[in-house]
Amino acid sequence: MSETPTTSHGTHGHGPFIAAIDQGTTSSRCIVFDKDGRIVSVDQKEHEQIFPKPGWVEHNATEIWTNVQQVVDGAVEKAGITAADVKAIGITNQRETTVLWDKNTGEPVHNAIVWQDTRTDALCKELGRNVGQDRFRRETGLPLASYFAGPKIRWLLDNVEGLRERAERGEILFGTMDSWVIWNLTGGVNGGHHVTDVTNASRTMLMNLHDLAWDEKILTSMDIPAAVLPEIKSSAEVYGTAASGVLTGVPVASALGDQQAALFGQTCFQQGEAKSTYGTGTFMLMNTGHEPVNSYNGLLTTVGYRIGDETPVYALEGSIAVTGSLVQWMRDQMGLINSAAEIETLASTVDDNGGAYFVPAFSGLFAPYWRSDARGVIAGLTRYVTKAHIARAVLEATAWQTREITDAMTKDSGVELTALKVDGGMTSNNLLMQTISDFLDAPVVRPMVAETTCLGAAYAAGLAVGFWSSTDELRANWRRAAEWTPRMDAATRDREYKSWLKAVERTMGWIEDEE
Repeated sequence: MSETPTTSHGTHGHGPFIAAIDQGTTSSRCIVFDKDGRIVSVDQKEHEQIFPKPGWVEHNATEIWTNVQQVVDGAVEKAGITAADVKAIGITNQRETTVLWDKNTGEPVHNAIVWQDTRTDALCKELGRNVGQDRFRRETGLPLASYFAGPKIRWLLDNVEGLRERAERGEILFGTMDSWVIWNLTGGVNGGHHVTDVTNASRTMLMNLHDLAWDEKILTSMDIPAAVLPEIKSSAEVYGTAASGVLTGVPVASALGDQQAALFGQTCFQQGEAKSTYGTGTFMLMNTGHEPVNSYNGLLTTVGYRIGDETPVYALEGSIAVTGSLVQWMRDQMGLINSAAEIETLASTVDDNGGAYFVPAFSGLFAPYWRSDARGVIAGLTRYVTKAHIARAVLEATAWQTREITDAMTKDSGVELTALKVDGGMTSNNLLMQTISDFLDAPVVRPMVAETTCLGAAYAAGLAVGFWSSTDELRANWRRAAEWTPRMDAATRDREYKSWLKAVERTMGWIEDEE
């Protein structure tokens, strides 16, 4: 990448630009975007994954902050620009990962507890009391689960020596990674701003979705002192200015959790617009407009985004555990393909699945079933079925699981899906994209800029400082790289879906109750 400065200089001149910081689960990066939403430069750095015990996952927040500073320097240097060319900095982040730090020294009191960490399982059961998983669902839109930040804070207060007393004296600050980065970026111990945005706050289980404020009843129930919490702001406003580094003096003007940032970067600004990010697993979010929609079909209710003092926009979120990882399994455990790309080639040698269905419930089923007793199944096998049919069934599994989530979204919201915007590694598989369009009976659209998460953070920051005038201008910026439209007739689709649902039933109750 060493030639970038000269080439960017020639092509991009001197901006203006927006810088976006993406503090992710495995790495941090910074991308500089121009007025057209095109990438000018990128810098990225991985951080250590710490596994102290089975099911425990931690990050060193100090290491992450050091890396963030380095990638900002790196991206600015590669672009051959200065702070004067950068109009704002946007932030997007791995969601739910929790850090507590001393506000007088800036030192974390413990490693950050990562979203995947399950140490709070027992605590969540205890918090459910006689009500169970839905105890705080009406207020927060979330089931009681180890995934969310609130129980992680409580675990730290209970398990780090003397921490609760310090927290109650007002010496300790809590943040998800957006708050940690913004506090440090805007000065840290020297006047850093302790804030979070509505999307990240909506993943703590401590914010009331209806008034977007910390819920005192829940804080009391979880035994968390309000003194540790950041101030809740919108997703697009100036929180402060960078106080050190190459971007000193540049406004820090957006924060969005990564999946919400992708929704924003995909310009899903209308009710019924949805995006799906296809990676190891899959996250799908649908814009449900200005009212939070309660889910009775296994989805989460979350804040989509809020621009300044405009009315907040809500979303329904569904997650699929196994999508890209099923292709890896076919490659690494089964040896049926040599590379991930080969699955498409192999599946394309047959016209259909030969009657075979593959439900990859390797660790149970996620949305909309939430069945931890389920295990994977290949159903409908006959002598006719070849490995090519299985390859096709593998791709169909991702498409059918997407269909199940869109059905749940339609049931919950009463809003039909208008089109599905897609991003993530699996979108390079054209056969998969066509199959999703066929099964959803809706267009599937992939944008030019694949980095939709960073782009969403850049867009929100640019709106906050007037770099872009409105969401309409952003929508005009959004360029499609490819679109797939349905080619399957309704009778075939309905018959196949029925068979898929039969196969799903066969996965359930495989694990006997372990109690």
